[in-house]
Amino acid sequence: MAAIYHLNLVQAIAIGLLQGITELFPVSSLGHTVLVPSWIGGTWATLVHQESQAESPYLAFVVGLHLATAVVLLGFYIREWIRLVKGFFSSIARRRVTTHEERLAWLIVVATVPVGILGLAFEHDFRVLFAKPIAAALFLIVNGFVLIAGELHRRRRLPEAESEPAARATRWRDRRIVPMDEPAERELSRIGVASAAVIGASQAAALLAGISREGVAMVGGLFRGLDNENALRFSFLLSTPVIFAAGFLKVPDLLGTLGNGIHGEVVAGSLAAVASSLFAIVFLSRYFQTRTLVPFAVYCWAFGLASVIRFGAF
Repeated sequence: MAAIYHLNLVQAIAIGLLQGITELFPVSSLGHTVLVPSWIGGTWATLVHQESQAESPYLAFVVGLHLATAVVLLGFYIREWIRLVKGFFSSIARRRVTTHEERLAWLIVVATVPVGILGLAFEHDFRVLFAKPIAAALFLIVNGFVLIAGELHRRRRLPEAESEPAARATRWRDRRIVPMDEPAERELSRIGVASAAVIGASQAAALLAGISREGVAMVGGLFRGLDNENALRFSFLLSTPVIFAAGFLKVPDLLGTLGNGIHGEVVAGSLAAVASSLFAIVFLSRYFQTRTLVPFAVYCWAFGLASVIRFGAF
């Protein structure tokens, strides 16, 4: 059996920065943590090759970084999560759902259950099986088509005058970030139980390297009538418990034999993921106030096609 190569500090920080950004951007973090090291080559590519093994320190490291991203998401929406948790328990106590917070809390529960079950059943097998450059590249192209489908549906739904971003009265970077307000909460609570279940289950597609969990959830929200900004909020709320669970379940592995020799790298990578996740949340919260998924779709096509040419058999 070949010796296991453990990532160094520079690689840990770089992968942490990459994971934090691409986990929240609709472009697939797992796909990028496969493709980017493969493009660099050398020991970076060795890390990716080891993902096909039954026990991979790199795979455990990458999935463990989800915990850092989840902490940032939880902190960003902490007031909303406090209201949702209170609403969840108050609805149980009264045995009925009456408020927006209570409805939204139960929608998140409904959406989390299917992806949680599928993740527990297939997460490791799917990540090992499809964590290959050519597979990640092909699925990244598919992800681009998913994003553009959501954007085209949004444009068909809106009047022509509203199909493009409106003129901005203030500079983009000066726009105020509101994690959640009452109108947004009311709109999200109208998604419906069946739609929440379907959107939640569709997040399981992110087990395939190249398919974005945030992208799939956003597109699901767009097909249910949300605008881009609220679709982003919905995807972040749905993703928080799923991302947290994925990272938390890898903690024992990283504290055990898979983490031997890389505990410092895990800490450094996690701090890097926290920093880049915070940047991603702030950036996207402003971006989707007036902008669309189109640039992300184009990026997925371009990077995916270039990677197919680079790693394909032709």
